[in-house]
Amino acid sequence: MVMVQGSHEQRGQTGRATEATVRGASTFAGIGLSVSGTLSILMGAAGIAQDSLFSASGGYAYQFDLTAWGWIHLVIGAWLSVAGVGVLAGQTWGRWAGLTAAAISLVTQFMFIPYYPVWSIPVMTLDLLIIWALSRFPVHPA
Repeated sequence: MVMVQGSHEQRGQTGRATEATVRGASTFAGIGLSVSGTLSILMGAAGIAQDSLFSASGGYAYQFDLTAWGWIHLVIGAWLSVAGVGVLAGQTWGRWAGLTAAAISLVTQFMFIPYYPVWSIPVMTLDLLIIWALSRFPVHPA
């Protein structure tokens, strides 16, 4: 007769995340913050340069000048990048700065959907995954 062990018994865990899982989540969050920051900076630069990439639809409640959106994305992108470096370095401030920046980025990307949904929706998904990783696992140096 073969007995099947529970999944936590097979891994030899007591229900806690292993150090490798925590390091992996921290690395993912740090790299994700850096990527999201870089993408936001690029989007901000395009907005500031008044690129024809964006088109505003009429009657939108959060309709700002594209230059204003560019500066918003540029500032948030810089914040995301700095937080990503902090998370990769294993700093506690990086975790909180990353959570805050990713949450603000998520909201601004949501508000930016009418201008460029093909860009905003994947960045929103990345921000959600970053928030999950930073809120679920403690930060450790990569």
